[in-house]
Amino acid sequence: MGGRAVTGSWDKGHGGAVERRLESLTSWDADWSGLRVVVTGIGVSGFAAADTLIELGASVVVVDASVTERTEAQAETLRIVGAVDVLLGPDAVQSLPLVEGALPDLVVTSPGWRPDQAVLAAAARKHIPVWGDVELAWRVRSRRGKKTAEWLAVTGTNGKTTTVGMAESMLRAAGIKAIAVGNVGTPILDAIREPVEYDVFVVELSSFQLHWAESLSPLASVVLNVAEDHVDWHGSYESYLADKAKVYHNTRKAAVYNVEQIETERMVEDADVVEGCRAIGFTTGTPGLSMLGVVEGLLVDRAYIAERRDQAAELASIKDLGKIAPRHTVANALAAAALVRACGVEPVAVREGLRRYLPGDHRIQPIASVDGVEWVNDSKATNPHAAAASLAAFESVVWIAGGLSKGVTYDELVSRNASRLKTVVLIGVDSRELAAALARHAPNVPVISVEPGETGGDQPDGASIMDEAVARAAEVAVAGDTVLMAPAAASMDQFASYAQRGAAFVDAVQRLVERQAHSKE
Repeated sequence: MGGRAVTGSWDKGHGGAVERRLESLTSWDADWSGLRVVVTGIGVSGFAAADTLIELGASVVVVDASVTERTEAQAETLRIVGAVDVLLGPDAVQSLPLVEGALPDLVVTSPGWRPDQAVLAAAARKHIPVWGDVELAWRVRSRRGKKTAEWLAVTGTNGKTTTVGMAESMLRAAGIKAIAVGNVGTPILDAIREPVEYDVFVVELSSFQLHWAESLSPLASVVLNVAEDHVDWHGSYESYLADKAKVYHNTRKAAVYNVEQIETERMVEDADVVEGCRAIGFTTGTPGLSMLGVVEGLLVDRAYIAERRDQAAELASIKDLGKIAPRHTVANALAAAALVRACGVEPVAVREGLRRYLPGDHRIQPIASVDGVEWVNDSKATNPHAAAASLAAFESVVWIAGGLSKGVTYDELVSRNASRLKTVVLIGVDSRELAAALARHAPNVPVISVEPGETGGDQPDGASIMDEAVARAAEVAVAGDTVLMAPAAASMDQFASYAQRGAAFVDAVQRLVERQAHSKE
């Protein structure tokens, strides 16, 4: 059933037959029965992929290195619904397992698994195709007797979740049944299997998911922005960009790009799109022809109107974006509008969608205002590009930063924002790269380091770390300052996730506010 190393490779005749069969698997109603599949990962997307394949009649073996109460419960559920086997533990992911005594026909991987991981590398050596969960979802999206939703595909280094949320809100304001799916939280396979007949899926796609996707043909697509990120996973920045650019492949109506980032325009120029697809730009400045942009505080459209050569349609006001509307939030709103306008959404629904949209936690989230000091949580800023967008929104910043760097550099981030920095409070187990960049480009800015403070378990005590960071920030912040927690790094060295890190910051600020209130009584 699986678990032992495999030698040899596909029989050439068998391999050709399987390849032809895989090419035919382009709908839910295709013949998936008996297809031998290994699914790597039993997290949210991996579980959804395995569950879907079992429902389709495939023979499925699932592997995951983690052995926890959650993974064991997930494994038991999959066995009950018909998985051939579920293999957990470090040894389970060291070799490609057999499925019912034979090599798998296909591997479906969870997005976080790197191509050089042992199971995936073995599949590549044996010329066994590897799909991601999004590739599988695209292939099963059509089902007899059920409406097939259009896809709007969104990727970028930063702003993906905000943009898909805004687009979903605009579509719903127009009376269109839409749902944000993919990397945003709801697995797209789960949405496909829901009884609701959606008109549109707004799909958030990470570079990992795009790496394993080949067949997608969305109605409209966008690369919001690109910056150095996940270099450790992709191997190089160039490979990262190449995977991001795949979102434009086979786009049918609108390939949306960021006018202020030439890289995204070049991606569109190089993309193999469907004939008739238009290139639509967005900019936070004055828009040119076939662009969306900003004129005197208004978001306007010069792309989707007949009179676009000499007129623009008003979509919304920057004031519709809420109390804090930094430049990148405006850019995200314009990108979302460009996508939904490709679906025929009218300007009034764009405006109403933006007014209804509630930003998620940990994204430039105002927490408190005490004695003229603003406290803002942007734990979602997990890389320098995102942190730069946050810093640009404020003038005098006490910056809480640091964490797992993911192989990126900080020189440009610090040099561009040095004038905004009043003090930097460093968290993170190892923030030497950020500290060195501060020393080079902001030598006059005081730096306070918060010691990691191990608890003796697998992870540092996040609450204590953040309490200390907030206390040190409060010592130096005065009226007119913003204490901004925008780490420019991943969280996993000291927290389970960016959300846990953000929650720890929110809790620490609330405790500080309570202490200050008591001291004044």
